[in-house]
Amino acid sequence: MNRPLFSLLAWTLFASSSAAAGPGPEKLVSPPEVDLPFGDADFPKGPGSQAISDNCVACHSADHVLNQPSLSKENWKEVVHKMVRSYKAPISAEEQEKIVDYLASTKGRE
Repeated sequence: MNRPLFSLLAWTLFASSSAAAGPGPEKLVSPPEVDLPFGDADFPKGPGSQAISDNCVACHSADHVLNQPSLSKENWKEVVHKMVRSYKAPISAEEQEKIVDYLASTKGRE
């Protein structure tokens, strides 16, 4: 048999036998272990701290809220109303007012 033809035949047999064997064993990859920080900070005590704790930590940690930029009372009012209007936060009007007052006194600016 001519050498190029023999090489082609050998390659074809090799390729078809490895394809018939199927894919190799699957390698299982374990996900990396990650330590996530848990916000164990609380809102500083004061008028309205209970309202913000009761209504806002379902979606936001206290750290997240307290690390926001300082805003005017009017801006905080807009933020709280956006949470109710756009994200359907179930916060009563009375509680919203307490939260706005709390944020204005804790993270407010004139």
